[in-house]
Amino acid sequence: MFNGKKVLITGGTGSLGIALTKKILQTEVDTIRIYSRNESKQIEMQNQVNDTRLRFLIGDVRDKERLSKALEDIDIVIHAAALKHVPIVEYNPFEAIKTNVLGSQNVIECCLEENVEIAICVGTDKAVSPLNTYGATKHLMEDLFITARNYTNPERHKTKFIAVRYGNVLASSNSVVPKFIEQIKNGEELTVTDFSMTRFNITMNQATKLIFDSIKLGNGGEIFVPKLKSYKLETLKDSLFEVFKTSVNIKKILVRPGEKFHESLISEEELRNTYEIDDYYVILDKQMNQETFSKWDCLEETTRTEQYTSDKVEFLSKDELIEILVNEKLVKDVN
Repeated sequence: MFNGKKVLITGGTGSLGIALTKKILQTEVDTIRIYSRNESKQIEMQNQVNDTRLRFLIGDVRDKERLSKALEDIDIVIHAAALKHVPIVEYNPFEAIKTNVLGSQNVIECCLEENVEIAICVGTDKAVSPLNTYGATKHLMEDLFITARNYTNPERHKTKFIAVRYGNVLASSNSVVPKFIEQIKNGEELTVTDFSMTRFNITMNQATKLIFDSIKLGNGGEIFVPKLKSYKLETLKDSLFEVFKTSVNIKKILVRPGEKFHESLISEEELRNTYEIDDYYVILDKQMNQETFSKWDCLEETTRTEQYTSDKVEFLSKDELIEILVNEKLVKDVN
């Protein structure tokens, strides 16, 4: 899949970009270009991942001219750049539109100009029936990617545009797991909005596998969504208290603006366009993408009858969650 290919990752210095880079470097990839605007993070990543096949390019997806130069001779683009912290985006909506929407349009247009083979964008659960500005911008990003084929000329363009959608990766920056761990280690109060909240569980390995499988399977115009279990915040709290053999006081705080009690990965309206294959759901509008749909021979209509939300799937038990935290090296084994 990557052997002999040139790959560009936008937002490549983020936690996902670093994980993807390490995985791709295990193949016979020709070159990986890391495209991001933070020079400090690029230096940190160079110190962490040292390989002659890596190229570090300073640039912003808002800058189409720079992006176009970065995409010269590229075969595969993984678009992970975004403004993604919900409160910051709520306060700076104009900037979020410039990066998440117009920046994504720049990526698409440059991919078409350079005739790359595959372009895949990394979506989020917050794009489903969006409640906040971040979700709305990522919803538009998904739409841009899955409809990009409308701007292609089959005789001139070969680019397959694909999207993946999932929730927060376990222990990603500013997510609930590292925050709880830090508060417990420091003996601080555990700041909790509501213990009845639920969150899908996806590890970094699962996230990178989803992206790789989508690149391998996709024909263009699909949104790939993983089949996941979820956990309750109360179960997470109990798991961490057991691991650290301690407990701290609980402090209730207000729900952040735009925050949902339960994550949603497929809306009720999307179910009519949802199919299944192995560990994934595939959202594909058959009417809009008949050509793409005809290339699939192993899709089955989904058996789900209600929207895919984190409160309507199997919950992880405390022991299962502890095992995942240990395997991900977020905590030490309690045994």
